[in-house]
Amino acid sequence: MFSFGHKSQMPDPADALRGRAEPLPTAERHFVNHEPLKGPYPPGSEIADFAAGCFWGVEKTFWNVPGVIVTAVGYQGGLTPNATYGEVCSGRTGHAEAVRVVYDPTKVTYQQLLKVFWEEHDPTQGMRQGNDVGTSYRSAIFTHSDAQLAAAEASRDMYAAELARAGYGTVTTEIAPAPEFFFAEDYHQQYLAKNPNGYCPIHSTGVKFSGSVEQMQEV
Repeated sequence: MFSFGHKSQMPDPADALRGRAEPLPTAERHFVNHEPLKGPYPPGSEIADFAAGCFWGVEKTFWNVPGVIVTAVGYQGGLTPNATYGEVCSGRTGHAEAVRVVYDPTKVTYQQLLKVFWEEHDPTQGMRQGNDVGTSYRSAIFTHSDAQLAAAEASRDMYAAELARAGYGTVTTEIAPAPEFFFAEDYHQQYLAKNPNGYCPIHSTGVKFSGSVEQMQEV
């Protein structure tokens, strides 16, 4: 039987919630920049998926990056199709709170997005960020190409060295090919633009990523 005291452990497939066939409804366009939330995206654009704790604040950070076309929040890396927020928070889906970043690679590189990702949160905390505890708050990079995978792994190794010098422990960030991204409920999309006084703490370590784009490409 699944124990609700073990939200920090990935659920066994036999215990995972079944979910549903239909996607959760969302608005058609981004609340801030009015770009199509689910596409079609401009020719030449690329996708990056990140999980770094509460997705409200992470999404806001990325939609403010020049060169980012659109962002969306969703659930990724688990077992339950089209899960709801409540189901994800139960620990019985295995999903992380993820942010999809659609970007123009001629204006911002994947390596630059990785720098933003690492500096945004504490990637040494395992299945949590601060007081937010559970599998849904884990750190993860879900990649869309071999080049993204190589860059993500190289950046992890570089930032792990920076964190170690600053006295932090082992990086626990999951890096894996991107599984299906399930868009979260509409009220979560661009939440901090719709609710400017909303609470979503940032758990940055304050350690700057000093590795260069060139180093991340030399893999």
